[in-house]
Amino acid sequence: MAHDLITGPDGLARCGWVGDDAEYRRYHDEEWGRPLHGDRALFEKLSLEGFQAGLSWITILRKRPRFREVFAGFEPARVAAFGATEIAALMADAGIIRNRAKIEATISNARLLLDVADGEFDELMWSFAPGAPRPRPATLAEVPAVTAESEAMSKALRRRGFRFVGPTTMYALMQSAGMVDDHIVGCHRALALDAAKPHNGEVRIERMSDGRRIR
Repeated sequence: MAHDLITGPDGLARCGWVGDDAEYRRYHDEEWGRPLHGDRALFEKLSLEGFQAGLSWITILRKRPRFREVFAGFEPARVAAFGATEIAALMADAGIIRNRAKIEATISNARLLLDVADGEFDELMWSFAPGAPRPRPATLAEVPAVTAESEAMSKALRRRGFRFVGPTTMYALMQSAGMVDDHIVGCHRALALDAAKPHNGEVRIERMSDGRRIR
């Protein structure tokens, strides 16, 4: 069973799901929970979360570079043009998850985006972000797997024809894309995020370790 918090070799406390994997630590610190915008970026996130269904995220994370290579950088227009030849090549590629249903769903989902105006997919996805933040979870057990917002997102996407967009998968997307903040109390990212929140009318700017502003 994962501990709620785990201290890494750098002395920083992190959410317990990170374990002792260096790539998970990097992902937790640099990506998970940071606001992600852009139709292409969110299409990639949607696609990879769909491939993750039934698997661990670290499996997808390690294969992500190859996914990006063979799925044309997850540019919707390019993926939408995939046909039988590309599907056969993907099914033969050990560098990704060779699941025909998920591969075909990714292509089908890309085709749905062809008729979507620039920025409209981003707007749709972010429209399901909770209007007000809930209390920060104190334990991993307090982190939900599904919420009313993720169920609504799932239903809206399914109505539009998207596949592999169940409410659990969509909540994982909401977490990783920063639509919700599920860093555990005591996690160093939680401390940084809370410190960056407006205080007495002052907006504080969070910065990365090298001094760059976090947008």
